[in-house]
Order: sequence, then structure tokens, then C-alpha cells
Amino acid sequence: MRLGITAFLTDQAMAPADLARAVEERGFDSLYLPEHTHLPVRADTPPALVEGVHAEDYRRSLDPFVALSMAAAVTTRINLGTGVVLAAQHDPIVLGKMLATLDHLSGGRVIFGLGFGWNREEASDHGVEFSERREVAREHVLCMQALWSEEQAQFHGTYVSLDPCWSWPKPIQQPRVMTLVGGGPYPAVFAAIAEYADGWMPIGGSGLASALPELRRAYEARHRDPASIRVVPFGTVPSDEKLAHYEGLGVYEVVLRVPSGPADDMLKVLDAHADYVGRFGR
Repeated sequence: MRLGITAFLTDQAMAPADLARAVEERGFDSLYLPEHTHLPVRADTPPALVEGVHAEDYRRSLDPFVALSMAAAVTTRINLGTGVVLAAQHDPIVLGKMLATLDHLSGGRVIFGLGFGWNREEASDHGVEFSERREVAREHVLCMQALWSEEQAQFHGTYVSLDPCWSWPKPIQQPRVMTLVGGGPYPAVFAAIAEYADGWMPIGGSGLASALPELRRAYEARHRDPASIRVVPFGTVPSDEKLAHYEGLGVYEVVLRVPSGPADDMLKVLDAHADYVGRFGR
């Protein structure tokens, strides 16, 4: 089972290059960074706060693509993931270019973790109708996948219309950058994973065992092999019992949370998490 790290890096926290080096040196397999472009004052108390994440982290979070590019430059082995990008809030041509470039320059190490978002005001500021965000995100992802894999890419849908075009670099990973969908154990999330992704990123991982049969059925309905699903519990606060449970379920990777803060504080938590690498890591 792989073990990764996620942290809500800000302008007041440990630098991304330093954290990436520390993650790789301790034997972890990946580093995931989140995205929030801004936190509207009219929604200043995020309802999605979890243990170790604070409202200030949302207000001050780094751009994940710039931060991950710095991480890519000082590492050679770890995967570099987004956890998660709000795909509906991006121009798909630009987002596709950023992900393809990062994958190309990092040697094929990118994991595209995407989500649909919970903050209505944030979506509105990006011109996204909240009730349509899942459909918008779907078309954005499908458009990007065309750009990544086709020599003359095109896509036509309700929200995106792209006539044939050239776009390089292509990502090293083909036919798409490894794509994981974040969200709860809901039919809409499982349908999205089965249609255009490679796996699921449930926050924390609670209730995973009861949800997996439904996800496998969604894969089968799309004539995809359920054995190929990558299940990646995300932002997990680890314990021996929890990791042993995930290992028994055949989980592909568990991403452990490190609270954002000064380097000394983050490294203490990272060192404690590193104890699990020898016992549960690959």
C-alpha cells in the first residue's frame, strides 16, 4: 500500500520545495496540495473544515500548480498530486496545458485530483452556476482528455466547444494524466469516476468498506474492470488500526494529513507519520 502526504500550504507555512524534499527523503510515495483561489468574505467560515485545517488555510493557500512545479524541480521519485482542483472553475484549455506541462517536466509523476466544490460564493465568483458545477467539471475534464491524447483535439458539449486544434506538450501519461475524483460515497461521484477517471479520493475514508461495492457496480455498468479502481483515502489522520483496515480492503494509497505551519512543526508530524512507512508502505 502506498502512503502519501497532503498539507494545506500557505504563504506562512513550510515552503513547498522543502516539504517535497522531506516527503521524498522519508520514503513517502506522493505529495498532494489543495486548491482554493480565494475565500469570499460572505462565506468566510468554510463548512468543510476537518481536523488540522483552519479557515486561515483557505484564505492563504498557495496555488497548487506553482507549488508543485517547485516540488517537481527538487524531487525525482514522488508523485505530485492535486487534492483537489475545482475543475469547473478553470478554463479547460489552460488547465489542460498546466497539467500536461507539469507531467511532461516531472517525468510523468502528476496525479490530477479533482473535486466539484462546496462553496457557492467561490463558484459564483468564477461564473459557475453552483447547481451545474458537476456537469461543467465533466465537460472540462473530457475536453482536457482530448487535448492530452489527440493530435488534433476537439470537443463539443453544452459548456465547452473547441474546434480542432493543436496543443503540446502532451502528458507522458497516456491516454490521460492519472485522474482521481474527490467526494463522498454518492451515485453522482461514482458515475463520474466510472466515466472519466481512474479512482476515488474519499476524505478520511470513513465507511469505505460499505461504499466499495457500489463503486464497483458503477465500473461494471461502464464495462470497466473494477479491479483497476484506485481507491485513495485522503487527508487521513493515521493509526495502526485504520491503516491495517485499509490495507485489508486493498486500498491503493492512503494520503496522510500534515497540518500547515512552520517547518519545525510540520517536520515533527511528518517524522511521526514516517513511522508508518516501514510497516504499511510498499
